[in-house]
Amino acid sequence: MADVRITYDKSVDAAYVCLTEPQARVKSACMYPRDPVDVDGMINLDFDEQGRLIGIEVLAASSKLPEYSLRSAERLDTDGA
Repeated sequence: MADVRITYDKSVDAAYVCLTEPQARVKSACMYPRDPVDVDGMINLDFDEQGRLIGIEVLAASSKLPEYSLRSAERLDTDGA
């Protein structure tokens, strides 16, 4: 099973689930937001130039992702706690 990298910034309660190889420098070519009414929050899907899903941005992440995922995520906020 492939590793999935998750970053989390608690100060803004935002997480990013990266679906590319850790060393890959892939840029998002387009982003499709998910209607916040349908998911009670904002979730954005990022795709590369070939139309492959490369990442998922999750706002209000603490209410959308399992706590263990956020605990093990790479922290981007300064306090790290």
